[in-house]
Amino acid sequence: MRDGDWLTETGGRIRGVLKVMVDAGWLPGGTAVVGTGGMWEFVAVGRVDGETETAPDVFYDVASLTKVTATWPLVGRAVAEGALDLDAPMSEYLPAEGLPGADVTVREILTHTSGLNPVTWLERYVGTEQDLAEAILADPLEGRGHHRYVDRGFILLGMLLERRYGVRLDRLAGDLWDELGMRSTAFGPLARSPSVAPTERRLVGAAPAWGVVHDEAAALMGGVAGHAGVFTTAIDLGAFARELLRIGEGCGGPVPSSYVCESWQPHVEAGHRLWRGLGWLVTPEGVVYHNGYTGASLFMHPASGRYVGVLTNAVHFGRERTGLGELRASARAALTPQAHGSTP
Repeated sequence: MRDGDWLTETGGRIRGVLKVMVDAGWLPGGTAVVGTGGMWEFVAVGRVDGETETAPDVFYDVASLTKVTATWPLVGRAVAEGALDLDAPMSEYLPAEGLPGADVTVREILTHTSGLNPVTWLERYVGTEQDLAEAILADPLEGRGHHRYVDRGFILLGMLLERRYGVRLDRLAGDLWDELGMRSTAFGPLARSPSVAPTERRLVGAAPAWGVVHDEAAALMGGVAGHAGVFTTAIDLGAFARELLRIGEGCGGPVPSSYVCESWQPHVEAGHRLWRGLGWLVTPEGVVYHNGYTGASLFMHPASGRYVGVLTNAVHFGRERTGLGELRASARAALTPQAHGSTP
């Protein structure tokens, strides 16, 4: 299928699914970017809050897409600069001698095989004098070497990057995003406005989280963490995908091509006919992707250079996030070559 036809067909399909979700009252609205090479198309359906229509330049809380839009590329740059080694133990960088997690490596965190505590809850450390990095490494490991999605590993990587460079994570990420052409991506808080989509209303009668991070652990960390906290737009998400695919082709950029390509290879089985690369999930068809709890996703097919990014506030009316699975399935299916007769 020609790129132009594919853009039109995929944009129409994503628009249709979003419209069903909005009309059914499952979410206020959402945006998407569909692209390949130098072409892209944007989709915007529904509203930001109760009044303003959403648009490609509206900011959405991307939740765990923070892992791959901020922490993952910064780790790749740190490895290239010699500030980190994928296979060095945490004890080489942090005061972790004698702790259960002392031997955990950056690679294990990226592949979610570290065995770190999968329960993100950080409230237990509030009011204590224990350093958070030390606290994460002090919990017993469980199932090390086997895939289990863990937020704490990326929280640890975010703090590790800050300590290696002596610079806050939001500043490190901001410099990287500038180089990638992502002018509207930032950690919160953002001013409450019609250009920012609110997330969940946790208390009846109260205002929803709006311009502040939805993730409770990231909120405890001041809104800047390695696993959550980033806000971006469909325009910037498309720029990110386009640059990553270009870098993956060996064109150079602020993230090493070798690291990007290695990250998109299957490293460990992740269940449901999926594999985990470094940070990213990999499908049998060669699609690489990551999701965010609030309703964000980015899917890419490096072999064809095509991508689909989706931003929604699917948690706005509750955590059931009805219809989000179908939306993500539609985006993924659009990148499956066999389904549309596309040839890489």
